[in-house]
Amino acid sequence: MKAVFLTLAALLASASVWGHHSFAAVYLEDEEITIEGTLVQFLWRNPHTLVHVMVEENDGAMTRWVVEWGSLTQLGASGVSRDTLRPGDHIIINGNPGRNPDDNRMRLLNFQRPSDGLTWGLRPDEVFER
Repeated sequence: MKAVFLTLAALLASASVWGHHSFAAVYLEDEEITIEGTLVQFLWRNPHTLVHVMVEENDGAMTRWVVEWGSLTQLGASGVSRDTLRPGDHIIINGNPGRNPDDNRMRLLNFQRPSDGLTWGLRPDEVFER
């Protein structure tokens, strides 16, 4: 019985690892870009939160970007909650672009909301502040 339990526990633990993607497989980790626009949607969920931002291009066209952020645990530990960002917020995001530029996708490294000075970042020298 103990062997069955241990085998089942090992399989369940490894299943979550199989389901998680490598950031390097999706994003260009050695490149950074910055986008600025209006928050459309903030999806507060695991395994990663998503921030959808409408960005006005140089020609006036609007492009929707999908920005992958941290997990609920990671963000919650730094003071971020589901109410931190709201549709209509003007935000500036810096991050790693997706490998396919047509996807308009990036991984968030840091952001700021100029209206109240809110900032957040993944790097050790950046903290969640207002």
